[in-house]
Amino acid sequence: MISNDGPAMIDRRPLHFTLAGIAATLIYFGTAEFIAGAFQSAAAPLLILGQAIIPLTPTALIKAAIAVFGTHDKLALVLTIVVVGVAIGAGIGRIGVNRRSLALVLFIGLGLLPVVLGLSTGGSLAAAVPALVGLAVGIAAYLGLIRLGERSEHSMRDVTRSDRGPATGTPGQPDRRAFFGLAAGVSAVGIAAIAAGQSAAILARNAAGTLTKLVLPRPATSAAPVPAGASFQLPGLAPIITPNENFYRIDTALIPPAVDASSWSLRIHGMVEQEVEITMDELLGLPLEEHYVSLACVSNEVGGDLVGNAKWLGYPVRELLARARPKAGADMVLSASDDGFSASTPLEVLTDDRAALLAVGMNGEPLPREHGFPARLVVPGLYGFVSATKWVTDIEVTRFADKEAYWTTRGWSTHGPVLVASRVDVPQAGIHVTAENGGTIVTAGMAWAQHTGIAKVEVRLDNGDWQSAQLSDELTKDTWRQWRCELTGVQTGSHTVTVRATDAEGNVQISERRPAIPGSATGLHSRDFTVD
Repeated sequence: MISNDGPAMIDRRPLHFTLAGIAATLIYFGTAEFIAGAFQSAAAPLLILGQAIIPLTPTALIKAAIAVFGTHDKLALVLTIVVVGVAIGAGIGRIGVNRRSLALVLFIGLGLLPVVLGLSTGGSLAAAVPALVGLAVGIAAYLGLIRLGERSEHSMRDVTRSDRGPATGTPGQPDRRAFFGLAAGVSAVGIAAIAAGQSAAILARNAAGTLTKLVLPRPATSAAPVPAGASFQLPGLAPIITPNENFYRIDTALIPPAVDASSWSLRIHGMVEQEVEITMDELLGLPLEEHYVSLACVSNEVGGDLVGNAKWLGYPVRELLARARPKAGADMVLSASDDGFSASTPLEVLTDDRAALLAVGMNGEPLPREHGFPARLVVPGLYGFVSATKWVTDIEVTRFADKEAYWTTRGWSTHGPVLVASRVDVPQAGIHVTAENGGTIVTAGMAWAQHTGIAKVEVRLDNGDWQSAQLSDELTKDTWRQWRCELTGVQTGSHTVTVRATDAEGNVQISERRPAIPGSATGLHSRDFTVD
């Protein structure tokens, strides 16, 4: 802007309003997240917005997020919401330069969005408190900052119009510094409060999970001991049993549901002769079985780590379905989670002799909350998106022609059988290794083909011939196996090792590269390394 009474002066109002919008957005999220984290994590606006966004997200984008962020995809979603929210806040703040009332209306409308979404999904009025308090604080911060910004601008104009010579503009500097300092301080407090709220929510969830753990009964049928030869005990090689804390987690819940075991029940209905409902006390009173079963996520990239193996404790699903007596024509079981997820599983898979379980235990402990407490489904031979329903509360016997599940409505396949897969764990990618005994190196990894079993693993160095690898003892046909292979005559320099597996039915791992949608990613995994 050019003043008629003095030298040119830059109009800084757009910058002031934009920064005020950013600071107001951050303090809104921070206040609401802090209050929700301390008292009611389910009322956190970031959680409510995230849960609303997940079902609307295109499948390809979800797949890309899992590929990039893996089990940190939910944290990435939260951070994305914050970043997008800040960008929107900046835009709304900028609108206030000329239309302050409109800016306030937009701030209030967007600030109330989590409240509306929460109430529309059955939330209580008390759950609206964090967002409402956060909105009040955010609006106050916005108004306070723009008033301070305007005061600094007025001060600068007054001084510019004066005849003070070299001192022109100096008296306005304190107000300007105060504005930028306050805007930065409010933003920093907002960011810190968001982090504190998220941390408090995590601690509260962990504490709740500890308090609600069940006392598991002794299994009526125990899993066989792990054979001594089931593990090669090589550094860098994944353990044959995946610890609970390291087991991958991929689901649609931004925060794991808090399901009370004492009030939990499972209903079996639909195309059945007799509806069945079972409580947790009744379930724990049944003859439970232990089985080792490996689970894999359909989103797992070639060579990825979205696969794990655990000892599960539960009751055979086929026995529960036998009580209900499915009617002729039924071919699918639609299992539903407490959080709204659903999976379509072929009925024949749940009624054959495989170890398909309604599980309550994992590696000798009650199910961790993030893995389905108090009960979930575990089905060998199928990817989790069509079988491994966590926090399961409902089983409907139906037909594929009549019903669709969460992911099948988004373009994924309906049956989801696990494909033969393998990966290289040793050597690690890009490392330098030293060859022993005149050019010998050891490579090792994992292979799986649940409910069929791995019969052979082959390894190829660079473009050489395939050679057979040594397999560890099989735990069960429902679990993965370790493999190792000594490569001899390896020269110094850069090399690539590639692996492929064959299952017990003679199916060789698919070498063609293709993405996970709609079934599973395929291709052979390889590792580059350098021999010194």
